[in-house]
Amino acid sequence: MDRFLFGAAYYDEYMPVERLEEDMRLMREAGINVIRIAESTWATQEPVSGEFDFSHVERVLEAAGRYDISVIVGTPTYAIPPWLASQNPEILAVTERGKEKYGARQNMDITSPAYRYYAERIIRKLMECVQRYSNVIGFQLDNETKHYHTSGPNVQRLFVRYLKKTFGDVEEMNREFGFSYWSNRVDAWENVPDPTGSINGSFRAEFEKFRRQLVTEFLEWQSGIVREYIRQGQFITHNLDFEWRNYTYGVQAEADHKKAVQCLDIAGCDIYHLTQSKLTGKEIAFGGDLVRSLKRRSYFVLETQAQGHVNWTPYDGQLRLHAFSHIASGAAALMYWHWHSIHNSFETYWKGILSHDLKPNRIYREISGIGADMARIGPSLINLKKKNRAALLVSNESLTGLREFPLPGGETTYNDVVRRYYDALYELNVECDILFPEDAEYFEQYELLVVPVLYSAPTKLLTALSDFAERGGHLVAAFRSGFANEFLTVRHEGQPAVLQKCLGIRYDEFTQPDDVWLADQVYAAAAKECSATVFMELVETEGADVLAHYDHPFWGRYAAVTEHAFGKGMATYVACLTTPAYTKEILKRVLEQTGIWGIEQQAAFPVIIRNGVNETGRKVHFYLNYSEKEIRQPYLHGDGKELLKEESVKNGQTLVLEAWGIRIVVESEA
Repeated sequence: MDRFLFGAAYYDEYMPVERLEEDMRLMREAGINVIRIAESTWATQEPVSGEFDFSHVERVLEAAGRYDISVIVGTPTYAIPPWLASQNPEILAVTERGKEKYGARQNMDITSPAYRYYAERIIRKLMECVQRYSNVIGFQLDNETKHYHTSGPNVQRLFVRYLKKTFGDVEEMNREFGFSYWSNRVDAWENVPDPTGSINGSFRAEFEKFRRQLVTEFLEWQSGIVREYIRQGQFITHNLDFEWRNYTYGVQAEADHKKAVQCLDIAGCDIYHLTQSKLTGKEIAFGGDLVRSLKRRSYFVLETQAQGHVNWTPYDGQLRLHAFSHIASGAAALMYWHWHSIHNSFETYWKGILSHDLKPNRIYREISGIGADMARIGPSLINLKKKNRAALLVSNESLTGLREFPLPGGETTYNDVVRRYYDALYELNVECDILFPEDAEYFEQYELLVVPVLYSAPTKLLTALSDFAERGGHLVAAFRSGFANEFLTVRHEGQPAVLQKCLGIRYDEFTQPDDVWLADQVYAAAAKECSATVFMELVETEGADVLAHYDHPFWGRYAAVTEHAFGKGMATYVACLTTPAYTKEILKRVLEQTGIWGIEQQAAFPVIIRNGVNETGRKVHFYLNYSEKEIRQPYLHGDGKELLKEESVKNGQTLVLEAWGIRIVVESEA
């Protein structure tokens, strides 16, 4: 991008009064230079089947053009109109819950031929309309696309076709899934059962893998249509979302982000997070690091909150901190959902920049200040590049695997463990990339690779992890890693499978800890506060050094944390779920051993330091205060200029970070 995109979603169709010109004027005065439109309003664009009305779209495009505001147009396919559901009821998805009813969004079968016919028709008509406008700079495919649990007859037919291609013959499928158990053995492809009723976790997990592929294919299909119309200089993006816990949390279970972005020019995402006293920046950083890593370059934040939920109303200064936190992770666009608060229906109280009275307010004034900052210093921050020394490996297959075969109690999930390790790195001021299993080719670019709960993995991936350590990297693996293959068949060659030699350990027993504490000499202070929780493996060493063992009369002879020199590198294994503080202690030792422990670690949460290199090749450093107290923090990098206050800064100088404050320093040229 040649400029930072700063904007909001805008829906003229939702407005209770005529105010388009006023909105454009207010946006322009706030420094907003882009809006996102059209993705939510199929029923307005095609009120009756075959009758098209793009008047709302065109009037917004024309008005935005008058105020020099660019536009991203969304394809309106994620919320079907009532006439389509009535005319073609087979479009509504059949899910594990039964047949969907009309009313909500994302209730359709994305594989339905009828749905695809009408979706293609509206996409083409919309593209023909909007390409007349020079201020259309790009297109968003659909909206937060997932498989929506579609599992009806059409999906079943496609799944059987997928199984044939994957396994070749029925007996190979029977063997891999263990279908002899409870008489599940299949005699012919036409008798493959509906996986949603199956007791076989491997079979259900394969169905999830298949349904994630449906999302990839659907976005590729839309991208192909849009590319028939696209002009030079325009882009295609999509707003990926994440596991939702009433805010952005972890890896998305219903889409394979690594594969889904291949049809896009720029990866995009929606990130929402806690605020007020619960604002930590962790969700901003996790989502940003994941999406930036997908295409290994800058990304778009296509939705984030202005006000949002009633409990999200931000304190003064927090919106500014949000904005620059996104940029610090590598975002090249920041767009709010949405411009105005809606006056009725489902998201009435998900408030936008303007409240229900549609007048400039505290939020608008703070966003106007951010807009002025963006216009002034944005060129120094656009398209930041990062070269991180640490990476964290995540896996959709392992996420599904731990859902099918949950940890004891069923409350701690895959994403809980992923976030335990990611959050520890974040609080230690260690930036990392987030990799998927397909990224093994990049392993050698890192000095540290953290692998939490890699429950399901092919032999090739486990071998790549072992090779990473043997060649000189430091591998950190958590419990349950390497336990099952890519089809969730438990490996029979001993645990942790394939990684035994690398880690220097073995185990064949595991249990749910009950009043089990950790004892060690390395992390003694933290161990006093650390119990093994949820799950523990009874590890015996085969060459590894024991850093911590279980402080327990029966389990005390087993290792809880080990370390093993392997080839030119090192491998650390954590055999139980440890507390956040103890996890940080484990990683701190690893960081010191790898040499990653450096100047940023002189600061610690709530001060977060993030770095990048701008387009002129100069280093940029973000000092972010995630607390309600003023903090005096030494500046730890090379001499340069602080952009917000426009003042010179020298190494060792004290930066005053007000509550929720930011300082951004660009180093002077060498």
